[in-house]
Amino acid sequence: MLKKLKPLYLQDRFFFGCLAIAILYIFSFVFPRLLNIVSLLLLVFIGLTLLDALLLFSTKKGLSAIRALPEKFSNGDQNPISLTIENYYTFSVNANIIDEIPEQFQVRDFKIDRQLEASSITALQYELRPTERGEYHFGKLNIYITSTFGLISRRFSFSDEAIIPTYPSFMQLRKYDLLAISNNLHQYGIKKVRKLGHTMEFEQIKDYVLGDDLRTINWKATAKRNQLMVNQFQDEKSQPVYSVIDKGRVMKMPFNDLTLLDYAINAALVISNVALKKQDKAGIFTFSKKVENRVVAERRTSQMNLILEALYKVNTDFFESDFSRLYADIKRNITHRSLVLLYTNFETLDGLHRQIPYLKGIAKSHLLVVIFFKNTELNTFIKQRAATVQQAYDKVIAEKFAFEKRLIVNELKKYGIYSILTTPENLTIDTINKYLEIKARGLL
Repeated sequence: MLKKLKPLYLQDRFFFGCLAIAILYIFSFVFPRLLNIVSLLLLVFIGLTLLDALLLFSTKKGLSAIRALPEKFSNGDQNPISLTIENYYTFSVNANIIDEIPEQFQVRDFKIDRQLEASSITALQYELRPTERGEYHFGKLNIYITSTFGLISRRFSFSDEAIIPTYPSFMQLRKYDLLAISNNLHQYGIKKVRKLGHTMEFEQIKDYVLGDDLRTINWKATAKRNQLMVNQFQDEKSQPVYSVIDKGRVMKMPFNDLTLLDYAINAALVISNVALKKQDKAGIFTFSKKVENRVVAERRTSQMNLILEALYKVNTDFFESDFSRLYADIKRNITHRSLVLLYTNFETLDGLHRQIPYLKGIAKSHLLVVIFFKNTELNTFIKQRAATVQQAYDKVIAEKFAFEKRLIVNELKKYGIYSILTTPENLTIDTINKYLEIKARGLL
């Protein structure tokens, strides 16, 4: 926050002018003829300073400005902030715009320099990228203006303080929203999977018309009605899809300023929306020491708002996640066979083996997909050429950890558990790919 100071500020030009006059005055002791020149320059300098002040303070309302903030921020995305500045002066001024942005951004030198034309309205925009959910506090919008002389500046302060909540990435949700309805998801790297067999449920028996599939003829109904009758099917709908997010300490690992937990939250929001667009039921819950933030899988109009509000409150608790509690909760509360997308992270094969019995238990009753992350930082060690013994040691350890990630995929496959090993930035796309693949193959 800026301190409350008077609206008049001396600029660098003023101090340079004072310094130049002071130096000339010192030299006047050696060269007395300079004294008259120094006196004249001092009078001119004082006159210009007074004229500069008169120009800037000649009107009470020199500027007006409005800062337009969004209703909420989208976490991990660039959010636009709009400024509208009206200049009432009859001459152009130079503006130094300093917005008191929230402390979470840790930007101490934010400013925008712009020239404002005489009697004009100027529209500006800048962007902020939040990397954590919660409340963001804005201070005042401060604008320092100077005239052509640039000796002094006048400060204007606008806009009251504001609080903007930051939610999981709803911008990413909108990006996939319309695409989920159409067949254009592959434009964003999402694979188009061919449907295999009849992954449909019976709807009705109807009269045969030219073009109907002969394999769907219902011979019993045909014999009864004495005319060709066929079975009509519809795509399977209203299947429960649960996004289960591990909020233990393993999900605190950062990547590109966002934690793995935030990437999982953003992906869970998008996949829930896609599932609802595909006529399935979407639900979420989180777990660590206990199961929390539950939204039961439904297909109602308010479902996305319920999911968004539930995910807004999720934070890492730094505990070791209790998979036995997760297994018991799923067995007790999810009675219908569902698609369970489990967002977690395993760094070692030993870490997986401790949880395998509970994952196998979940997979017996539901279609379980374990989603975990590649350690992208290891690629730096793997790709670099080892020049020293220490670098060779680091490279071998990095390759060992990367290889263990691939072993985890094979170990899960051995027990009939599906998995996704992905980078944080590709998490959403890879999750949607897996969901569409499961729907196309009728695995659920």
